[in-house]
Amino acid sequence: MSEGRVPRGTTVGGVAIGGMTEEQAEQRLRIDLGDEVREPVIVNAGNMSSTIQPSQSGLQVDWGATVDQAGRQPLNPIERVRSLFEEREVGIISAVADGPFNRAMDRLSRDLTRDPKNAALAVNDLGKPDVTDDEPGQTIEAEELREKVLSEWLSTNHTVTGEAEVTEAKITTEDTDELIRDVINPAASAPITFFGRDEVKGEIKPTDMGRILTFVPDVPENKKPELAESLKPSWNNEAAQQVLQEQLGSTEKEFRNASFSQSGGSLSVIPHQDGVQIKWDETLGDISDKALNTDKRNWQVVYEDKPATFTTDDAEKASFDEVMGEFTTGDFSGPSGVNIARTAEMVNAAYVLPGETFSLNGYTGPRGTAQGFVESGIIIDGRASEAVGGGISQFATTLYNASYFAGMDDVAHTPHSYYISRYPAGREATVYEGAIDLQFKNPFDVPVQIESFVSGDSVTVKIKGKKQVEVESIPGGRTNPTQPEKRTVDKDDHCSPSSGAPGFTTTDTRVIRDLNGQELSRETHTTVYDPQPIVTCE
Repeated sequence: MSEGRVPRGTTVGGVAIGGMTEEQAEQRLRIDLGDEVREPVIVNAGNMSSTIQPSQSGLQVDWGATVDQAGRQPLNPIERVRSLFEEREVGIISAVADGPFNRAMDRLSRDLTRDPKNAALAVNDLGKPDVTDDEPGQTIEAEELREKVLSEWLSTNHTVTGEAEVTEAKITTEDTDELIRDVINPAASAPITFFGRDEVKGEIKPTDMGRILTFVPDVPENKKPELAESLKPSWNNEAAQQVLQEQLGSTEKEFRNASFSQSGGSLSVIPHQDGVQIKWDETLGDISDKALNTDKRNWQVVYEDKPATFTTDDAEKASFDEVMGEFTTGDFSGPSGVNIARTAEMVNAAYVLPGETFSLNGYTGPRGTAQGFVESGIIIDGRASEAVGGGISQFATTLYNASYFAGMDDVAHTPHSYYISRYPAGREATVYEGAIDLQFKNPFDVPVQIESFVSGDSVTVKIKGKKQVEVESIPGGRTNPTQPEKRTVDKDDHCSPSSGAPGFTTTDTRVIRDLNGQELSRETHTTVYDPQPIVTCE
């Protein structure tokens, strides 16, 4: 009676098709499982899970092949009898669209794969340990999972379970127990108190410890961070300083030498202030030593006193009646004159205290249109051009010479690339905002004042104070002449034609004597001027 039919007890996706003809079985499966093939399939591996949509993943059922694999009735009468009482689930045969299915399996592999995550340890805002548990990772065998999905996606209640290989984290939650006992607990056991001056004290409280103490992977030398197998404490002295600075800042005083202000021709003295500064390196030491010391929680702040080197009394005795050095240059153009006059106005009445260094760029700050400067001539790449603020190299040369004859120490000056006839050879300077500066230092124990002004087409700078020395300039001859080259420049590129001039090397010797005529120093400076190119504009 059962000859030529599907074996008794056979089920596909829970649908019984035993004893049916192949046509009947296929029809039954299509009717009963038609909606099932559109249900999402859950794919599990290890302790991770993901889903796929069969229709979007290129999965369909090959109904005929599925029924065919169920086979025929067994000839063995015993097997036939057993089939009256037992069921046999038969997997489906899938029809697969390779492109969508491969993409779906790639996503499944990513979803079901995870790198292990090490345990982490921190100190929370209450000063208590905050542990992040480790998390094992896992990998899957992609080909094995693929086969399971193909055969089981419809026949196991829409759930496919694959195998996963678990990878344990290198740093586990248990590894943090020792650090909590030996580091966090003593560090946050009680406030660490620092006693400063004026009965002011600062405290690092347990609630501050999270800013100071962190835990990082203990990476072996020349190894990657992910290979670390333990944590180690990391102490932040800067964070400890910030915590205490908020409380101890009032015990410090900013160092300030006496200075001057001038208003309406009246000179006023700005009093000095002796400085007091906390020596943080000595106060904190290695903060871990103090944090882990449960026997001693009180410490003294270490200070450094910095007395003013130029006091209010010194300033009140200062005099600016004598000209220590002065210089005048002239013959500048209209736009250059605007910039030179603006610079002279800014620098006029500047003071340079004993031991201090004056910077022209630093004192004037930006020199743009917002500050009243205009476009004028400059020298760039060995030829004339234009830029906002151009022309103030003439002021720089004038200031350099005034400081030269006042006996100031030359800190930084840069000659022009080629010689300009209105300046003394070997004794001139150029400046360029942000790149080339003019700086000199006051070596004397008296302050000096810079007086600068423009009259007609000339600019004068005077260094005033109490005269200390006499200065003589001994110019050298011009040697090693070099001939100019010819250049052709686009006439739209701020071109200025030039007939050129030879370059040469020269020296200048400055002799400084005291007011009794005794020579104190003699220094020779060598300047090499490039030849001024012959420029043709086209």
